[in-house]
Amino acid sequence: MTLRHFLTTQDYSRAEIDALLEQAAAFKRSPRGQQLAGKSVALMFFNPSMRTRTSFELGAFHLGGHAIVLAPGKDAWPIEFEVGSVMEGDTEEHIAEVARVLSRYVDLIAVRAFPKFQDWSVDREDKVIKAFAQYATVPVINMETITHPCQELAHALALKEHLGHLQNKKYVLTWTYHPKPLNTAVANSALLIATKMGMDVTLLCPTPDYVLDERYMEFGYQNAKENGGSLKVSHNIEEAYRGADVVYAKSWGALPFFGNWEQEKPIREASRHFIVDEAKMALTNNGLFSHCLPLRRNVKATDAVMDSPACIAIDEAENRLHVQKAVMASLIGQR
Repeated sequence: MTLRHFLTTQDYSRAEIDALLEQAAAFKRSPRGQQLAGKSVALMFFNPSMRTRTSFELGAFHLGGHAIVLAPGKDAWPIEFEVGSVMEGDTEEHIAEVARVLSRYVDLIAVRAFPKFQDWSVDREDKVIKAFAQYATVPVINMETITHPCQELAHALALKEHLGHLQNKKYVLTWTYHPKPLNTAVANSALLIATKMGMDVTLLCPTPDYVLDERYMEFGYQNAKENGGSLKVSHNIEEAYRGADVVYAKSWGALPFFGNWEQEKPIREASRHFIVDEAKMALTNNGLFSHCLPLRRNVKATDAVMDSPACIAIDEAENRLHVQKAVMASLIGQR
């Protein structure tokens, strides 16, 4: 059997995504199981985490498995990823050995590795997790790199819980201000899953500079065509919000300024009015609001929005636990 990884939802059909969501809903109703009994997962954190680490560790425990947390460069050796490199710097061992050795120890490997924010043409290649997938002989799970597929599933499950069928619901993915330029991972993923679920998606951002990478825009248009939804870009706040069933907020850096954030800063500073507030939400169709968390209150969204019944961010965060159990169980089941 060909080894299956969970690196991006684009590698999974709509039917396979629906099956994972159904299994996650089942785990939410009955959290404990033995699907990972006697199994183990290595959680490789190149970047900080709160929800991801907690939900993966507990998820493995709930299914009878064991999670080992490693932070390369801190409590594990720094890893080299370049092929043919002469390792005279800070790195101590190559991914070719790391992935193969871990594969002898554990049954799953999960990786969290953010972009370096220096050169998007390099970062968009997603070399770290692809290298793990290349050399590992066990399934590899993406815990967030330049996409965040586990967040996608948690988001989709929360939407289904509150809206039922998602087909052709109006979905607004809105950029919001943040004092620092952030990863596009969650925005990329929100676009992928909303179009995969057949929703009518509007990407709302201040200027064309904030439109997402063409790869994810093309995937979005493809998903929309295949699943009966739509995708468009808007820079008009009122038009985008009007009649929306869902507003999903995220901040991200403008790719044309990637690695040169001081040049982008004036545009970002001039766009603070993209904050999600009561006036904007009043334009929606009694719309839901969510965010992947963490969220800076009264910067990305107001207290009133975060504390309103429309906010399902906590439900979405809880669902990380359940969808990740579904992913781990499905990958273990193939072995």
